[in-house]
Amino acid sequence: MNTKLITLGLALFLGFNMTAQKKEVKSAEKAMKDNNYEEAIKELDAAKSAGILDEKDKWVVRYYVALGDALFGPKENGTNDIEKLEKSAEAYKKALEKDDSETDATDGLFMVKNQLVNSAVEDQNKKDFSTAKEKLYKSYQLDKNDTIYLYYAAGSAISAQELDDAVSYYEELLELGFDGSKMEYFAVNNETGEREKFGDKDYRDLMVRSDNYSKPEDVKSPSVKAEIAKNTSRLYIQLEQPEKAMEAIEVAKEMDPDDITLLQAEADLYYQLGDVEKYQELMNNIKDKAPDDAMVYYNLGVSAEQLEDEEAAKQFYEKSIELDPEYVYTYLNLARLILSEETKLVEEMNELGMSAADNKRYEQLNKQKKELYEEALPYLEKAYKVDSTNKGVIQTLMNIHYQLGNDDEAEKMKNALEEL
Repeated sequence: MNTKLITLGLALFLGFNMTAQKKEVKSAEKAMKDNNYEEAIKELDAAKSAGILDEKDKWVVRYYVALGDALFGPKENGTNDIEKLEKSAEAYKKALEKDDSETDATDGLFMVKNQLVNSAVEDQNKKDFSTAKEKLYKSYQLDKNDTIYLYYAAGSAISAQELDDAVSYYEELLELGFDGSKMEYFAVNNETGEREKFGDKDYRDLMVRSDNYSKPEDVKSPSVKAEIAKNTSRLYIQLEQPEKAMEAIEVAKEMDPDDITLLQAEADLYYQLGDVEKYQELMNNIKDKAPDDAMVYYNLGVSAEQLEDEEAAKQFYEKSIELDPEYVYTYLNLARLILSEETKLVEEMNELGMSAADNKRYEQLNKQKKELYEEALPYLEKAYKVDSTNKGVIQTLMNIHYQLGNDDEAEKMKNALEEL
């Protein structure tokens, strides 16, 4: 008799304990209806301590959904705390492990993913790129079909100067064969005649059927594979891993062998590795593919200077100016290249004595020096016209005008310098 009473008492205790667990889950759900999410978390912690996870699956699922909701906060204005969002997602996933048809858990995961992305955008606007990177990467991990968020995470990692993460994300994208292209939907507004972009095909087609729009067009945006490979290469250069940088360039070239910016990236890599001759060779190939690109000629001028081919450098700079007369640095480089001869002349002048022959040579050298100033002057004046706030240009113009005896012009430059 005593044994039966003890057993019955234990059963009654267990039954009471299970009822308490369920009551705490219900209390948590009620607290959330009153927007008291911290209280809900306390109730759910108590339910867990009391053994709710040993209950029937439907109560375990209910507990995890409630926990996910409580950690997320109000559905219309959820938390931005990355740790809470991560734990919320884990709770929803555990609910789905018990019941993969649980719609509240599925909706909850979608809600967390969107909150991570929206919150990451806010972080980016605040220049907190490191936190944005973490949130975008977490969003990708929740649904690895959304590889676009891994791509965005890599961009935020670069902005945060967390280059190891950026390389890792880009490498994963390349392994996945990420393309980045998507279909975009356009139609012409019949009233304005303007071509407009629509968020999805169904809505665009509806507008066309309404006769308000016409000429529907589906356009696939370009692939970003080559861009990813280029960025990966540049990151490896920054990380001082040139071999891996070259591997990434080769991968990119296989994807898009005629991409000018990709060929430029390969040339830049050789330049950074100190192989100026190879750089020059590649840049000449690029010139043949893009004969009207001013920056190509500018870069060729820079490399020709490195190779001490001053005549070629001048020709490249002149061509660059012809193609783009508004790029101030081409004028500056060309003027600097011309004036670089001044040092040799001054050194020789300083070594001369006081003999008649020396005086005659001095006059010859001084004339050559002034000729250099006169040759460089038009380029500096054009540079000043393009950018009248460049202190280096103004200072050099002032000095040259003084040397040439153009005192009025020199004073103008002096006043311009003082006004900055």
